[in-house]
Amino acid sequence: MIAPLETLGISLPRLGLGTFRMQGAACQAAVENALALGYRHIDTAEMYGNEEVVGAAIAASAIARSDLHVTTKVWHDHLAPDALPRALDGSLQRLGLDHVDLYLIHWPAKDMDLPTTLSALIRTREEGKTRAIGAANFTLPMLRQAIEEVGAPIACNQIEYHVFLDQKPMLGYLRSRAIPLIAYCPLAQGQAAESDELARIGSKHGVSAAQVALAWLFDQEGVVAIPKAGRVISQRANLEAYSLALDDEDREVIASLPKQKRLVNPPFAPRWDTPIVQ
Repeated sequence: MIAPLETLGISLPRLGLGTFRMQGAACQAAVENALALGYRHIDTAEMYGNEEVVGAAIAASAIARSDLHVTTKVWHDHLAPDALPRALDGSLQRLGLDHVDLYLIHWPAKDMDLPTTLSALIRTREEGKTRAIGAANFTLPMLRQAIEEVGAPIACNQIEYHVFLDQKPMLGYLRSRAIPLIAYCPLAQGQAAESDELARIGSKHGVSAAQVALAWLFDQEGVVAIPKAGRVISQRANLEAYSLALDDEDREVIASLPKQKRLVNPPFAPRWDTPIVQ
């Protein structure tokens, strides 16, 4: 296993289980199976509507809480200073936990007062309800403001990142601050598995195209990946991608792939630095 990343007092496993669009008994089973396989990083959010079953899976696992990393997120309509702590209390109740390891602003709101919102987020850390705080879907200017102007202890930025989307400016900034980038949609919503170029690299190494896409992320300093995987076979394959060593020829092929394919762009998203290709 690749060593976890240390960031602002927490240890962040470089492979996590994403749970977006996973619901009910199927979600609980997926989390239980992942934990049984050795996953120790589970990612959820209040908006996902699955915190309760994620919590049930954690409880059923009997894994020591100190050995497990749990991330959840506050939705963009709960960023007011009075609403944010209530949202976290609700998440903790549903998860059946007294704290999470990482609490993120899920999406920035267009009308939010960033310093005020961050102050409320920082207080949740001071109160022991989360061990660290961070951002998701922040642009580089937003992140700079949060860190350099507000002075918030941002432990990560969770953003879309995969072989078809360039994030070099963001990654460069995060590395300069020793802050991890957590990559969601690391398999490009299944498109990585359909890539002929990645399949050829995979054939050379005896692995799948999807495993190549994950290995490319693990090959990079400061990057964590949280692929959604409901089936045990997929969860195991994602774990096995840890041990795949890419060579320079592989990296050159991946570097030549299109890098402007953004797949997650809801109406409330900020204006991205990277052009959007539909």
